[in-house]
Amino acid sequence: MRLFAIRDYRHLFGAQVIALFGTGLATVALGLLAYELAGPSAGAVLGTALTIKMVLYVLVAPLVAAYADRLPRRAFLTLLDVVRAAVVLLLPFVTEVWHVYVLIGVLQAASAAFTPTFQAVIPDIVREESDFTRALSASQVAYTMESLLSPVLAAVALAFMTFNWLFVGTSVGFVVSAVLVLSTRIPNARPSGQTRVWDRVASGIKTFVTTPRLRGVMALNLVVAAAGSIVVVNTINYVRDELGGQQADVAWMLAASGGGTLLVALVLPRVLDRVSDRTVMMAGGIVLVVGVFAAVTMAFTGTAVWAVTAPIWVVIGAGMALVVTPTGRVIRASATSSELPAAFAAQFSLSHLAWLVTYPIAGWVGTSLGLAPAWSILAVLATIGAVSGLALWPRDRTAAALPRETAREGSDGRDSRDEARSAQGTLAACQCACLRTV
Repeated sequence: MRLFAIRDYRHLFGAQVIALFGTGLATVALGLLAYELAGPSAGAVLGTALTIKMVLYVLVAPLVAAYADRLPRRAFLTLLDVVRAAVVLLLPFVTEVWHVYVLIGVLQAASAAFTPTFQAVIPDIVREESDFTRALSASQVAYTMESLLSPVLAAVALAFMTFNWLFVGTSVGFVVSAVLVLSTRIPNARPSGQTRVWDRVASGIKTFVTTPRLRGVMALNLVVAAAGSIVVVNTINYVRDELGGQQADVAWMLAASGGGTLLVALVLPRVLDRVSDRTVMMAGGIVLVVGVFAAVTMAFTGTAVWAVTAPIWVVIGAGMALVVTPTGRVIRASATSSELPAAFAAQFSLSHLAWLVTYPIAGWVGTSLGLAPAWSILAVLATIGAVSGLALWPRDRTAAALPRETAREGSDGRDSRDEARSAQGTLAACQCACLRTV
């Protein structure tokens, strides 16, 4: 594949894959650690830990983006990997729930700085549009392979060792990731042209608010979070308490969701060559709503059987891939090169703001009132997100094929390519484009 002939991308992709698999092992281990410390209240503990994660993601990512063009990105990414490796290595030694919260806070602050910086590097290394699409799909495949294979590897490992050793594997993964990042020629970010910190922080958010298709992405973020919270937060308690499963069974159920994501991610690159991003993402939103309502029905009817739960988890995983994979293409088509770091950071924060709403519902409401009421609330939120996405992102406002340098919104929020639908509109669009360039 031509994409992997690019040395720097190859090294970055390798760093991503290794770090992801380490993180996947830690995700399984963290759930089991919460269950060991809190028993039936593990959902609330995990929900709190993930809420801390989301708060830091929402707050830290925009601040990092504000200084992205002033930081040496290779050294910065390497340092963050080292910090994460050190923190994860301490998790096996915790004895109190609050220890988990402190370490997760430090770990996720580093991740909140790492991820948007990493995402903004890719467009600077992979410049061809077709290759960039493949890079996004490859990244999604990496995420899905992690979500599929990490639980499987964890299940196999747990047959021979305690879950604490999974944290050691995560630490090793971060160290190897740091070495690969250090070997990559990463260009520093282009100057944004903005001097005030607040302007830097707000620029990406402003892009989302004033761009119809990105407003649609914000709504779909809520759908992804509502459905994903069921899998991430509630799998441990549902498998252990409702299905009567063991530690390894938790990993296999998480792998079921990853399997659904993988199946979609493998075919999606070719689909996106023929079908618009909007169509694919809206279909994903509908699939997720169906999956959440199926989970609600299962909870209310007391149908706690493996043959029902696993397919629902597969559907949710598939829907998440349909929404998440094309998002990078939409963002790239909506911002210039100098605006990309802020735009990716805005998506990172806004998407995790949705998770900040849904994680406590899945964790705290699920623990205090039961899974059926919690999942019902999440189903309502998923429906609101899907309907809002359809309304905020009209069909004739998609970002199909214009170069990203010209795919920008005017101050009135109208997409320039919508204005070019007729010969008369084309002339007006050209005039508006010239004015914006000046």
